[in-house]
Amino acid sequence: MINYRVQDLEKLVEQLKKENVTILDKIESYEYGKFVHIMDLEGNKIELWEPNDIEYEKLGKSMGSKTTK
Repeated sequence: MINYRVQDLEKLVEQLKKENVTILDKIESYEYGKFVHIMDLEGNKIELWEPNDIEYEKLGKSMGSKTTK
Protein backbone atom coordinates (compact mmCIF):
# COMPACT_ATOMS: atom_id res chain seq x y z
CA MET A 1 0.00 0.00 0.00
CA ILE A 2 1.20 3.50 -0.81
CA ASN A 3 0.89 6.24 1.83
CA TYR A 4 0.79 9.94 0.94
CA ARG A 5 1.05 12.81 3.39
CA VAL A 6 -1.51 15.46 2.54
CA GLN A 7 -2.78 18.79 3.81
CA ASP A 8 -6.47 19.39 4.56
CA LEU A 9 -7.68 15.81 4.18
CA GLU A 10 -11.37 16.72 4.39
CA LYS A 11 -11.11 19.16 1.49
CA LEU A 12 -9.10 16.68 -0.57
CA VAL A 13 -11.65 13.88 0.00
CA GLU A 14 -14.49 16.16 -1.12
CA GLN A 15 -12.58 16.98 -4.30
CA LEU A 16 -11.80 13.31 -4.95
CA LYS A 17 -15.49 12.43 -4.55
CA LYS A 18 -16.38 15.03 -7.19
CA GLU A 19 -13.88 13.32 -9.50
CA ASN A 20 -15.49 9.90 -8.84
CA VAL A 21 -12.50 8.47 -6.98
CA THR A 22 -13.44 5.40 -4.92
CA ILE A 23 -13.27 6.30 -1.22
CA LEU A 24 -13.00 3.06 0.77
CA ASP A 25 -13.80 4.30 4.27
CA LYS A 26 -14.54 7.32 6.41
CA ILE A 27 -11.83 9.62 7.66
CA GLU A 28 -10.42 8.31 10.95
CA SER A 29 -8.77 10.65 13.44
CA TYR A 30 -6.03 9.78 15.90
CA GLU A 31 -3.75 11.94 18.05
CA TYR A 32 -1.02 11.67 15.39
CA GLY A 33 -3.20 12.44 12.37
CA LYS A 34 -6.16 11.68 10.13
CA PHE A 35 -6.39 8.81 7.62
CA VAL A 36 -8.57 7.63 4.75
CA HIS A 37 -8.12 4.99 2.05
CA ILE A 38 -8.88 5.30 -1.65
CA MET A 39 -8.48 3.07 -4.73
CA ASP A 40 -6.61 4.10 -7.84
CA LEU A 41 -7.72 3.16 -11.36
CA GLU A 42 -5.60 -0.02 -11.30
CA GLY A 43 -7.14 -1.27 -8.05
CA ASN A 44 -4.27 -0.28 -5.75
CA LYS A 45 -5.19 0.80 -2.23
CA ILE A 46 -3.76 4.18 -1.27
CA GLU A 47 -3.66 5.67 2.22
CA LEU A 48 -3.95 9.42 2.60
CA TRP A 49 -2.57 10.82 5.85
CA GLU A 50 -2.85 14.32 7.28
CA PRO A 51 -0.28 14.15 10.06
CA ASN A 52 -0.26 15.97 13.36
CA ASP A 53 3.52 16.33 13.38
CA ILE A 54 3.79 17.33 17.05
CA GLU A 55 1.95 14.24 18.30
CA TYR A 56 3.66 12.01 15.70
CA GLU A 57 7.08 13.13 16.96
CA LYS A 58 6.00 12.44 20.57
CA LEU A 59 4.77 8.96 19.61
CA GLY A 60 8.04 8.16 17.86
CA LYS A 61 10.13 9.34 20.79
CA SER A 62 8.04 7.29 23.24
CA MET A 63 8.81 4.21 21.12
CA GLY A 64 12.54 5.02 21.02
CA SER A 65 12.47 5.96 17.34
CA LYS A 66 13.86 8.94 15.55
CA THR A 67 11.27 10.40 13.22
CA THR A 68 11.89 12.68 10.27
CA LYS A 69 9.70 14.92 8.17
